[in-house]
Amino acid sequence: MTYLPSAERYKNMQYRRCGKSGIKLPAVSLGLWHNFGHVDAAENYRKILQLAFDSGITHFDLANNYGPPPGSAEENFGHLLAGDFQGYRDELIISTKAGYTMWDGPYGDWGSKKYLVSSLDQSLKRMRLEYVDIFYHHRPDPGSPLEETMGALDLIVRQGKALYAGISNYPADKAAQAIAILKSLGTPCLIHQSKYSMFERWVEGGLLDVLEKEGVGCISFSPLAQGLLTDKYIHGIPEGSRAAKSVFLKPSQVTEEKVSQIKRLNDIALQRGQTLAQMALSWLLKDHRITSVLIGASRPEQLTDSLRCLDNIEFSKGELAKIEEIL
Repeated sequence: MTYLPSAERYKNMQYRRCGKSGIKLPAVSLGLWHNFGHVDAAENYRKILQLAFDSGITHFDLANNYGPPPGSAEENFGHLLAGDFQGYRDELIISTKAGYTMWDGPYGDWGSKKYLVSSLDQSLKRMRLEYVDIFYHHRPDPGSPLEETMGALDLIVRQGKALYAGISNYPADKAAQAIAILKSLGTPCLIHQSKYSMFERWVEGGLLDVLEKEGVGCISFSPLAQGLLTDKYIHGIPEGSRAAKSVFLKPSQVTEEKVSQIKRLNDIALQRGQTLAQMALSWLLKDHRITSVLIGASRPEQLTDSLRCLDNIEFSKGELAKIEEIL
């Protein structure tokens, strides 16, 4: 059936300024890390993308290695862009990244100009696009000069293959250096993508301060700690859960202490009229330095549930104190 986007799609979404740029991002963005590869059901991820856009999500985040197999998420997304979303490209912010292993040999990983330019060329072909809105360096490269990596991002923007440059997984000191280099080249850093959740708070140790000072946006990935910050693990590890089958969340991480924290956090969420997942997302969005939270979804109902976090992103001092005590 032909997809016709909802005429009400911009009614309920909140949009936040990305640093000091002219770009606003939806408070909730959709990541295609999992569930959009060739191993996944096409009709399911098609419904997820349609629901996302109908709900006001304009930002779709990919990377060269998303799948599995690597590259397949971009390929599948490109197919739907050419079909369902044809004519709506200018309403979308599409991002991709390079920085992890993508192909064999010395030029298919890390942060050389050779790798970044080649990778984006491949990504554009897979997505059938002339440009992406944001291109990220996915992780710092200890073997390449930072000037070369940032110079590649500058070149890519000047070539018109990306509108904005971003960095991901950079610690505070490296982020400050990268931002300064990009600024000196005339291509300001738009955004930093970092792992941030109630259970992963390293960005509070200086990175958020750097981003605020430099006027750079921040989008958090894994805001639900790979599913730990849901009610899924309150009674242990259920069969078929990510901890039961994924390399990114191991059973050893679901400790008695973690389960105790999850239960206590869940009690606070219920008192707020939220699920634990909704509260975990709201807790991130309470900080004005967070431009957007990047969520994943394995089915449309999961996306609908997550979006309800926007119904209540205010916390009392008492609630914040209880949460801090638990964490």
